[in-house]
Amino acid sequence: MKPDPSLHLRLPATSANLGPGFDAVGLAMSLFLDIEASPADEFRIDAAGRDAAQVGALEGNLLLTTYRELLPQPVPLHLRIENGIPLGMGCGSSAAALLAGVSLANHFGALGMTPEEVLDEACRREGHPDNVAACFFGGFTSSAMQARRVVCATLGMGSPWRLLLALPGGALRTSEARALLPTHYTRADAVHNVQAACLLVSAFALGRPELLQAATEDRLHQPYRIGVCPLLAALLPLAGREDVYSVTLSGAGPAVLLLADPEQPLEPLRQAVRAAAGDHACEVLDLSIAEGMQVSGAGL
Repeated sequence: MKPDPSLHLRLPATSANLGPGFDAVGLAMSLFLDIEASPADEFRIDAAGRDAAQVGALEGNLLLTTYRELLPQPVPLHLRIENGIPLGMGCGSSAAALLAGVSLANHFGALGMTPEEVLDEACRREGHPDNVAACFFGGFTSSAMQARRVVCATLGMGSPWRLLLALPGGALRTSEARALLPTHYTRADAVHNVQAACLLVSAFALGRPELLQAATEDRLHQPYRIGVCPLLAALLPLAGREDVYSVTLSGAGPAVLLLADPEQPLEPLRQAVRAAAGDHACEVLDLSIAEGMQVSGAGL
């Protein structure tokens, strides 16, 4: 059976770790990578939105590289892309690109992969499942790699908490942020993170925002990245305000995610974030928890 002539993908941005959940949890956010793909005589990308020049490049493009690597004779595609996910900010842009590339190869190459196999393949390529699983399932997703398969659970879709994403001016490569981490940790730091991560899952499962300040305290990655992510140091003192539940790096940074009270006025909170950042031009996005990847045209 020939694949449908076109495929539409909608993939959310994600914020991984949320403090102590290093390489284990992710949260889908309402920024999206929208792709309309159809067969063509040659590869072509029409890109709009954030970082359109990078998203529209035919070379060095993670999405296209993934697609081509999975197919011995890849069908050339015309991709129309509207990108809302900031690149190099710790917002899951690579996870979205990998899932998109695998999904396109599965569809146009008629590979017959199940949704679970698409997820597994994208996670193997990413090297850790947190962003990919959250992008795939949406909500607050905890995940683990077990014998090259992904085991995960999703919850928190009904959480009404406000997500504020603060974006600094410069990007940071995930590989650079990972290179800052030590290879060994003390037992005390490991136990601290296990305790906090358990609280974090409980906070989302039970809808208890009062747990989030303690539940997002981390000793495994944020202390080692704070030097290259100065926005985190600037905004951490906001955690514990009546209107701010928690402040964490978004993934490897340098963006910072604040979980906040949706009942409080938005603009005063935005102004407080910009004032703490010392940059009144700092971009502060008001987001919500998003659903996972949506696919149409694939006969699923």
